[in-house]
Amino acid sequence: MKYLLISLIVTIVGINTNAQTVMKHRKLTSEEERVIINKGTEMPFTGKYLNFDGNGTYVCKRCGSHLYHSANKFESHCGWPSFDDEIANAIKRIPDSDGTRTEIVCANCGAHLGHVFKGEEYTEKNIRHCVNSISIDFVPIDMNTIVNTGRAIFAGGCFWGMEHFFRKANGVISTNVGYIGGEKDNPTYKEVCNDNTNHAEAIEVVFDNSLTSFEEIAKLFFEIHDPTQVNRQGPDIGSQYRSAIFYLNDEQRVIAEKLIKTLEKNGFDIATEVTKATEFWKAENYHQDYYSKNGKEPYCHSYTRRF
Repeated sequence: MKYLLISLIVTIVGINTNAQTVMKHRKLTSEEERVIINKGTEMPFTGKYLNFDGNGTYVCKRCGSHLYHSANKFESHCGWPSFDDEIANAIKRIPDSDGTRTEIVCANCGAHLGHVFKGEEYTEKNIRHCVNSISIDFVPIDMNTIVNTGRAIFAGGCFWGMEHFFRKANGVISTNVGYIGGEKDNPTYKEVCNDNTNHAEAIEVVFDNSLTSFEEIAKLFFEIHDPTQVNRQGPDIGSQYRSAIFYLNDEQRVIAEKLIKTLEKNGFDIATEVTKATEFWKAENYHQDYYSKNGKEPYCHSYTRRF
């Protein structure tokens, strides 16, 4: 009788616990249920997060579990949000019954997210999580919770292309494109393009030191432009397109010089200048996050591993 009573109590507690877990699930609309519960698909090019490019974390619409970091989102032009990596243990893969595709679901609650594909070569990781916007929510980075941020300024050709890659880097909180290194206060894009102010097109990167470091950010800088070109980057020619690291302190200077020596030992004839930062002038609004706003890809920047 004693054991029967204990068994009954455990059963009741288990039922209550399960009930509480279910209650934590968000109430879904009929359209959300069609996709998330019944494994449907939203119409392509209609989702809320297709052209969205905020900094933060994508979470499960049903249970709130963290699924993807914004740094892993990329534009595949497939009609649905695409990610090339997931948060560890957040996603469960289930082969479709016909064996042609692999479904991805939230590992916590089983919510249907979409499908995963390999071998398409969209990114270096060569994987694409094709996710329904309706299956996810977005939680922006709370700047108030980040207590140790870093700042760096780089020049490496057209600032549109530089920003395209830095915005996707792990630990990057925000970016601004602008001008630095010249003689004129608050220069305009037209003045800089005329190559008579001595400014460089540059990018200001703010990052979370708990997730990355200046050295990692600087390594990426050397890998998303050609640091051997003098006063140009691809088809863009002029001193405003020079390669330069504008250091904010001696620690950044030492790291920059160390990385250049490493590349030179590996056979690269580095043209990158290491210069003390002066005033950074933010560029006009239409230049900020240019490629994401216009749905285009960089024409003179690409990723090449050099370290």
